[in-house]
Amino acid sequence: MKKALIIALASLAVTTSASVFAAGDAVKGKALTATCVACHGADGNSVNPIWPKIAGQSEEYITKQLIDFRSGDRVEATMTAMAKAIASDDDIPHIAAYFASQKQKPGVADEKLARAGGDLFKGGKTSSGVTACAACHGVTGEGNAKAKFPKISGQHNKYIVNQLKAFKSGARANDAGEMMQDIATNMTDADMVAVAEFVSGLHD
Repeated sequence: MKKALIIALASLAVTTSASVFAAGDAVKGKALTATCVACHGADGNSVNPIWPKIAGQSEEYITKQLIDFRSGDRVEATMTAMAKAIASDDDIPHIAAYFASQKQKPGVADEKLARAGGDLFKGGKTSSGVTACAACHGVTGEGNAKAKFPKISGQHNKYIVNQLKAFKSGARANDAGEMMQDIATNMTDADMVAVAEFVSGLHD
């Protein structure tokens, strides 16, 4: 009940608040992505599974993450440096708009693992207090742009697992109301792998 209330309140707060930046211009953004493409690819579809696909991700979520990397609210050596190298805060929404406008390449899941992951994604795990992923990320993993909950469908499974482990350890703590930290804390490594496989194979 407590988790459900936190999720509801956090969603309401970010939905009703004004965005920090105005909507971006994808054409301007493309010209600002020279340092992004080395890891994320020219179209936002990274090849290395430890780096996220950001093609088709919402502008709101990309903007939030770049702001958090620049402020230190989210820390990762490479991305912190890259975000701080952006010339101006005004460039952030343009970069976000460009990658949001790109089409994500679909992921591929291990069907056996994905079956168990699907149960957790859709219904959670009451025995250990894990909330259903679909409650925030949507039934097809499309995310909630206004609430800044990311699109996770089609994402690299390895990246998903790494982020869940980071939330669990506290290495990543830029989630609203510590929602993801609370959820990940109650997940086993097997839970993480299974749900990551299911998410990787989702198509919105």
